[in-house]
Amino acid sequence: MTNSQPPASRQLILVTGPARSGKSEWAETLAAGSGKQVIYVATGRVDETDLEWVRRLEQHQNRRPVDWTTLEVPIELSAVVRAGKPSDCLLIDSLGTWTANLLEKEAAVWANAQHELLASLKSAVADVILVGEETGWGVVPAYPAGRVFRDRLGTLVRQIGAIADNVYLVTGGYALDLSVLGTPLPPAAKN
Repeated sequence: MTNSQPPASRQLILVTGPARSGKSEWAETLAAGSGKQVIYVATGRVDETDLEWVRRLEQHQNRRPVDWTTLEVPIELSAVVRAGKPSDCLLIDSLGTWTANLLEKEAAVWANAQHELLASLKSAVADVILVGEETGWGVVPAYPAGRVFRDRLGTLVRQIGAIADNVYLVTGGYALDLSVLGTPLPPAAKN
């Protein structure tokens, strides 16, 4: 086996769905059942002036078992994935926040960060569970930054879904395994 090929026992899982659907709880359930050391990779930045955001972060923290390690990684996800060991389960929550952290970066910087993340996921030796928000189920955002965010996140979630072992859609109180129920689309054409 070469270094570019992950071991067969490694799992790459994408959990996606709308806001407040239970994505994080489902991802946490999968991580807890992995039998591995869980490393919770939080992409959100703590802003003490945003009390509602602080409460959201506290809700996530209070649900996690005390023996889980937490890393705050707003940008360098690919480095964390590459550092993962076969005995680790990395739970990355969330791709939407990570995308927002890079939103003001120019297209070339975003493309490189996205490429690095995908490459690290393809060669990961740790289990990796990613939480990714579904965007674009409503109206087209009226402002440019909203459209850039929607397009970047939507493309990233689709690309990760194409390489994931399992893809779950969490909505209406149910987690649906799309990798069992669905048919994968052909690879997206390069623009």
